[in-house]
Amino acid sequence: MPETVLVIGGTGAQGVPVVKALASDGKYAVRVLTRNASSPEAKELAAIPGVTIFEGDSYHEPTLLKAFEGVSYLFANTNGFAIGEKAEVYWGTRLYELSRQFGLKHFLYAGLEYATRLGNYNPKYRTGHLDGKGKVVDFIAAQPTKPMAWSVLTSCLYMEGLSELLRPFPNPSDPETMLFALPIGTAKMPLIYLEDYGSYARWLFDHPERSNGLELHVGTEDIAWKDVAAAFTEVTGKKATHWDVSLDEYFKLGIFPEPDAIVGRAAGGGNDSTLFTFRQNFSGFWNTWKDELTKRDYALLDDILPTRVKSVKEWMVKVGYTGEPSSVLKDYRDQGFFAKDKQ
Repeated sequence: MPETVLVIGGTGAQGVPVVKALASDGKYAVRVLTRNASSPEAKELAAIPGVTIFEGDSYHEPTLLKAFEGVSYLFANTNGFAIGEKAEVYWGTRLYELSRQFGLKHFLYAGLEYATRLGNYNPKYRTGHLDGKGKVVDFIAAQPTKPMAWSVLTSCLYMEGLSELLRPFPNPSDPETMLFALPIGTAKMPLIYLEDYGSYARWLFDHPERSNGLELHVGTEDIAWKDVAAAFTEVTGKKATHWDVSLDEYFKLGIFPEPDAIVGRAAGGGNDSTLFTFRQNFSGFWNTWKDELTKRDYALLDDILPTRVKSVKEWMVKVGYTGEPSSVLKDYRDQGFFAKDKQ
């Protein structure tokens, strides 16, 4: 009988390719914990052999105690946008504790960069959804690698976001030219192809002799946005350029319809002083990438996944990218609070 991997966050953009990679050959049984077993994402996953859906709240301990029964592995991707930084720190550490309590073999945490620490605690880099996961990663890194193995899979912006939050729009003064409008300057920043992200998660479980105690920072390519625009032009034949906007200009673009609304809809709304607004959160987020505070070891990534997509241009060709909008983030689909299409 295949051993079971419990997946938390399995119906999101990041989680779906992980579930598919784990269930690809029958080595693992996959149990996906989700609040809504009737969602399109849950139904899609339930149709995959070896995948079962466990309906319940990932942030409710009695539910977790049932979901952990008979499990050997855990992939945990908590949702800081839903619960806020404070709760994400709690649940990340609690999931590790429960994994030890239930005698799991391997705990795999979906991490993000600890922006505030990388920026020497300068408040310009504070980013709730990055820092919450970063603090959990620091906790995990302090734990022993026996009797339970642990690994961290640290992600970055999704390549698929080029069809959603990062997608270009026509230049109002020259509709023939598409604009990639981001407050990033000339910095190179990483993007990750989500199908490869799922393959990295599978590798981490398959190779504990190398992955135990490893924080793997993944990416497809670190790229400047002028080069994203150039790749778009080369692949599609459409003119494009990067419009380097200020943060104030960025928040006027309509990407976030209410920039001063609170992030963390399930964590007490405006009554919790630890929660960020979208403006605060994403100011720190873009400052982190603009100042190039992060690094990835692409030689290691090539060694782990020789077949990985290695550039934005290769990805564009592979998926037939056109710049047209398509749905990526589950929160965007379910709640509509991330962005509002103004075109």
